[in-house]
Amino acid sequence: MTGKGQGFGFGLGKMKELADAFKKAQQVQEGAKKLQEELEAMSIQGEAGGGMVKVVVSGNQEPKRVEISPDALNEGADVLSDLVTAAMKDAYNKSTTTMRERMEELTSGLELPGF
Repeated sequence: MTGKGQGFGFGLGKMKELADAFKKAQQVQEGAKKLQEELEAMSIQGEAGGGMVKVVVSGNQEPKRVEISPDALNEGADVLSDLVTAAMKDAYNKSTTTMRERMEELTSGLELPGF
């Protein structure tokens, strides 16, 4: 071994980096808990047929509400089914995009030394 105080190749500088990384990880964990609460409270709307069918989900993709206009009912069961499915997909895609963006904001700058 060369150099004094190197131990297992973990000098004091590395210990500080590791401590800072743990501190940052703890902040991210606390932020993730807050983000989870925010996502649950969100209302994200998907729609289809020019707004004839609207589906509202939370940021966690939990279904909250479906709104179907009288015009959509006149389209028949098959068309209505397709509209509901399309609105659900729209709401799902918007909610997953929102979740991904928020998680990226939360974890930006998180760098673990030596990994």
